[in-house]
Amino acid sequence: MDYRIWALLSALFAGITAILAKKGVDGVPPNTALFVRVAFVLIFSVSLAVAAKEADLSNLTRENWIFLGLSAVATWLSWLCYFRALQSGTVSQVAPIDKLSFVIAMILGIVILKEKFEPKVALGAVLIVAGVLITLK
Repeated sequence: MDYRIWALLSALFAGITAILAKKGVDGVPPNTALFVRVAFVLIFSVSLAVAAKEADLSNLTRENWIFLGLSAVATWLSWLCYFRALQSGTVSQVAPIDKLSFVIAMILGIVILKEKFEPKVALGAVLIVAGVLITLK
């Protein structure tokens, strides 16, 4: 399947996640909600890897472990902050700000990964920032 389809599915599920997470943190401490969410993600991830016969960790290099571990820390911090934001904000307030991750990822991709700077991508980033600012006014 083309990356665009996977990316659209990711956006769809991220949107659904926002609604479900907002309902899930209702009356629950954010750290408890995060713990339960991560436990479910772990169960589903292990099940998928085993079912697909891709649970072999022997092919991972030291660098894979380091970067996947750092990615996990960043994901955990993102989710921790997201759940705390949902505790006091509405989905329509939290979700647009969360989508600024595209702008941050784009900038980091250019600076750290040396990805090609494209004016159309920069314009898209500017429009996202403008959309977030308009949404929050």
